[in-house]
Amino acid sequence: MTTLTRADWEQRARDLKIEGRAYINGEYTDAVSGETFECISPVDGRLLGKIASCDAADAQRAVDNARATFNSGAWSRLAPTKRKATMIRFAGLLKQHAEELALLETLDMGKPISDSLYIDVPGAAQALSWSGEAIDKIYDEVAATPHDQLGLVTREPVGVVGAIVPWNFPLMMACWKLGPALSTGNSVILKPSEKSPLTAIRIAALAVEAGIPKGVLNVLPGYGHTVGKALALHNDVDTLVFTGSTKIAKQLLIYSGESNMKRVWLEAGGKSPNIVFADAPDLQAAAEAAAGAIAFNQGEVCTAGSRLLVERSIKDKFLPLVIEALKTWKPGNPLDPATNVGALVDTQQMNTVLSYIESGRTDGAKLVVGGKRILQETGGTYVEPTIFDGVSNAMKIAQEEIFGPVLSVITFDSAEEAIQIANDTPYGLAAAVWTADISKAHLTAKALRAGSVWVNQYDGGDMTAPFGGFKQSGNGRDKSLHAFDKYTELKATWIKL
Repeated sequence: MTTLTRADWEQRARDLKIEGRAYINGEYTDAVSGETFECISPVDGRLLGKIASCDAADAQRAVDNARATFNSGAWSRLAPTKRKATMIRFAGLLKQHAEELALLETLDMGKPISDSLYIDVPGAAQALSWSGEAIDKIYDEVAATPHDQLGLVTREPVGVVGAIVPWNFPLMMACWKLGPALSTGNSVILKPSEKSPLTAIRIAALAVEAGIPKGVLNVLPGYGHTVGKALALHNDVDTLVFTGSTKIAKQLLIYSGESNMKRVWLEAGGKSPNIVFADAPDLQAAAEAAAGAIAFNQGEVCTAGSRLLVERSIKDKFLPLVIEALKTWKPGNPLDPATNVGALVDTQQMNTVLSYIESGRTDGAKLVVGGKRILQETGGTYVEPTIFDGVSNAMKIAQEEIFGPVLSVITFDSAEEAIQIANDTPYGLAAAVWTADISKAHLTAKALRAGSVWVNQYDGGDMTAPFGGFKQSGNGRDKSLHAFDKYTELKATWIKL
């Protein structure tokens, strides 16, 4: 546990040297065009630095280097045990630079420094080390064959991977991709969000320091419509992995069809139902979890429990508990270790969240908590955690992903109705069920169309469990051994003896 105070973090922020250039073939470099964009901190509106605004020319350089390095075999044909050792060193360097990375993450994205330091950086390091540790324990297969035949089923790295990652967990989401992609021997071009590119740029140099050959990991900051599009349309990118909005995910599928039919793996939006039955074993625990499920990371979470489904018979008892629990989630300066709700990522996202709050009011939902921008004097982008009661599932605030601390409370009268409401969404990323009835828990979990279902908790799981969605929440899985499927090709070799 660090003993750093807010004053300590603010001094470190003043002293911080920020790298804003792209990273290609083991070197920091300006964009070919020389163009940059401003990186503004949502904490207080300060200019953090100028960031290279990469485009198609930079994508071409990075792909050429990634392909050449892949074809050289310097990494792709390295023994799995050696790749494992390097990945573990890479993870160790993230831990060694934890305070620097946490500070970059907080200044860039607005999340509380305690979250960056104790959740995001350790989670990112674990994703790298877990995948590295696994790679020399994944076996190929021998098919069942006649005595004069030998059938081999082997995994090979897919080649050049384009990874486009979101702004809400910039470092951790990057490492969920980098862990299995690099461990399996691929070359990777990482495109961080233009809203929060700083940690991705920084860890590129740490990868080389760990022993990953130059050209294996390249980082291209820039906009989705320029460098992101260029990677998605590039005929020499073999696989594209993406975490972000459903709208962009659909566009990437189109780009794949317009180019080389590259494999596209998508983790997109969510509108996750948090279902509390009258027989929930601990209503206080459920209320605290419901508050955390919408306030953590300022609600900028794809699995945020943004729809709270409450059985009607307990609604009047349960909702006050949620309101009380939400009082412990207070926006404040993200550099204060005591802060648990930070700033929204930028002014655009803040205005989006505020527009959804206005939509809830207009559509007739009852605003019972929050609903306003606060701390304007700081120059930052802060919005109060917000609760709407009396929400119909047909309302905009119940159907669309807000990506902010806005909770919609919906009542139901039976398990069948709860399941119907929960599934009445284009998304299917996550859900939670609170009940003391084990049969009801299992039957409800089976009926929910979601990639993750948590029972009597919210946001459970670790690196051993796959993460991804049903329906328009995407395809493929991050985390667990299943993630390796996205980064490898299966080859059947049939030998006549």
